[in-house]
Amino acid sequence: PEANKVVKLVYEARSPYPNFRRSSDQHLHQRRHVSGRALSSAVVCSLQENLVMAHEIDSSKLKVTLTTSPKERLPNEQLIFGASFTDHMLEIEWSKDYGWHEPQVNPFHELAIHPAAACLHYALECFEGMKAYKDKDGNVRMFRPDKNMIRLLSSAKRLVLPGFDAEELIKCIEGLLKVDHDWIPQQDGYSLYLRPTLIATNKNLGVGAATRALLYVICSPVGPYFREGFKPVKLLSNENFTRASPGGLGSFKVGANYCGAILPQMDAVQQGYSQNLWLFNDQVTEVGTMNQFFFWINEDGETELITAPIGDIILPGVTRDSILHICRQWGEFKVTEKVYYMAEVVKALEEKRVIEAFGAGTAAIVCPVKALNYRGKEYNIPLTNRDPTAQAGELCSRLAKAIMDIQYGRVTVDNWCRVIPQSDLLHRKPALQNGHAH
Repeated sequence: PEANKVVKLVYEARSPYPNFRRSSDQHLHQRRHVSGRALSSAVVCSLQENLVMAHEIDSSKLKVTLTTSPKERLPNEQLIFGASFTDHMLEIEWSKDYGWHEPQVNPFHELAIHPAAACLHYALECFEGMKAYKDKDGNVRMFRPDKNMIRLLSSAKRLVLPGFDAEELIKCIEGLLKVDHDWIPQQDGYSLYLRPTLIATNKNLGVGAATRALLYVICSPVGPYFREGFKPVKLLSNENFTRASPGGLGSFKVGANYCGAILPQMDAVQQGYSQNLWLFNDQVTEVGTMNQFFFWINEDGETELITAPIGDIILPGVTRDSILHICRQWGEFKVTEKVYYMAEVVKALEEKRVIEAFGAGTAAIVCPVKALNYRGKEYNIPLTNRDPTAQAGELCSRLAKAIMDIQYGRVTVDNWCRVIPQSDLLHRKPALQNGHAH
């Protein structure tokens, strides 16, 4: 019993693949026995010794090297999503025999990577999309970073990439933001997009779990998704392509989910539509790279906001979760997560029961939908009945404001924002913006 207890404690606390920590009795039972025999004390001690060697991310050891060549920053109105980057980046290397090495904030640079690296050949990489904002007092606010860390850990587990201490990684990202906070535009609708990325860097062509990896975070200042107010989109329900299938990678934020969507996206644009409404056996799943919502009167006569449930083919979006939480707090209508089909949507459209529809994601927060094409027939989706000139429905507009108020600190929701006080930020000599001090 004591040996089993040690195995359990050591395995859960110090696995070199912490993302695989599980504590179910069945899982532990499988690890306590080899060919039907209990592990000996010697094996337990050896296991403990080996596992303790795996180092976790330690934010207290963060090393900061400042750039000697600050970049010129663009005016807010010239910012393009993901086209310009801050002066620095966070890097943390991992190796199977050591664990996580010391985290470093370095001047932004191109990566030097072995041509045989597994991320280049077998798509062993995952990433996150999150944002940091500045409030009216100059404090930096990260919106729900804990949710992004949970999802990144889930993606890493699926790809057998190394796990990590989420809180320690958030603290390292805070260290990066303390250095590059001047890149966060202090204006409504503007933010700093953060891209944590985890890649396998094995130096061989074998197909297998990562033995080396790199976790890095780059930052890009971005403006509003809709610069001149909402711009509703038209969707193509394309049954020739599938975004994800059960047992696959649909619920994980991995590059393999995105490359396969480029051709269908181009196909939709050629047909006059902005995005694909992804279906699986006629089940409504996602829209483009966002979670899809319909706001309607259901067949029981109830006002209802509906979206597909989290599962194998649905990405657990942070904005999705925020919308569900906010709407349930309001308590004004039914909020439902369940499987639903295009036949139900078409029936609701034909019976004039759809109030509005929208996608939700980090980049846009919410994106109104004004029409969709299903099997060659286009259906118009109302935006609002009160204002024929409005470009978004009332719920869509209200949710966008509610979330932005939280992001910019005008409204406080417990534990939704990680705040770095203005007094903790590193203040350096102002960089130039188009030749002028900024």
